[in-house]
Amino acid sequence: MKRVRTAGRRLVLTLVTAIACAGVLSTSPNNAAAEKLRVGINLTTIETLPIYLAAEGPLAGALELTGAAIPSLTEGKVDTVTNAETQALLRSTANPDIRVILTVAEYSYRIVARRSAGIATASDLRGKKIATSLNSSAHFYLVKTVRSAGLSESDVTVVGMAPPEMSAALAHGDIDAVSIWEPAAEKSAAALGADAVILRGPAYRERFNLNTTTGVLADPAKRKAIVDLLRTLIGTSQEAREHPERGKRLIAAKLNLTEQFVTTVWGLFSFPASIPDDMLKSMVEQEPWMAQKQNRPARSREAIAALIDASLLQEAKASVRP
Repeated sequence: MKRVRTAGRRLVLTLVTAIACAGVLSTSPNNAAAEKLRVGINLTTIETLPIYLAAEGPLAGALELTGAAIPSLTEGKVDTVTNAETQALLRSTANPDIRVILTVAEYSYRIVARRSAGIATASDLRGKKIATSLNSSAHFYLVKTVRSAGLSESDVTVVGMAPPEMSAALAHGDIDAVSIWEPAAEKSAAALGADAVILRGPAYRERFNLNTTTGVLADPAKRKAIVDLLRTLIGTSQEAREHPERGKRLIAAKLNLTEQFVTTVWGLFSFPASIPDDMLKSMVEQEPWMAQKQNRPARSREAIAALIDASLLQEAKASVRP
């Protein structure tokens, strides 16, 4: 009887030990490292292309792509996320641990206006209704353009509007012009046809960046995964620049556009996979405007510089094969 009880106790002990070991294995560093990197992207823009190329190529199965912007990052829903530099400025006042780590794409804005509204140059925008996405890079471009014409933002009527609604509103005469990214800008021009006039303001490029937080980077496994992503984006960005046909087909399918549409606007984009030399200068220029929008004092150059972390890109470049 004692032997039976002893054997039973040994069996229970063996089972408990096995379960405990299984628990340890399930939370081991190797399994944690195998978790997908959560990447928030803009599902509606051409700028996202290098990330799509990575997700469907070298990093297939390693990324979890979701439609998101910086708020999802600060809420802990993603590990890294795309957004223009204006949004890093906007959101970092409440979340100073936001870090810009790579420019995935750049876009050269233009304003699409109705010729029949009496618009031929930027100075003709005085008193006109101009749709944009409020407090965005497109909004800043509009402000920079009217300033270059001797006007101020208060000299025009800025109308906040969702990009998909802009082409119809412009064609119907509800607004006089739009300042927005693609595909809404080209769709607006197409909706106007011969009535469209394209206004190009002073030099300004949207920096469509990859962002993360210092909290995410404090996790060694996540930092390594992000560096791996940046290393891959260097390659997919080169592919987009040097062999664009596959990229055009892919982004056309993702956005439900024709390849001809993508080809028409392709020249407005670049895919640098870098941190541009003038990134800080541009963000410092935008800061007083954004501070006014948020009713707060403008931050110093040093405070803005702290939002840019080039160390991950440097790590990624160090391991890129020539």
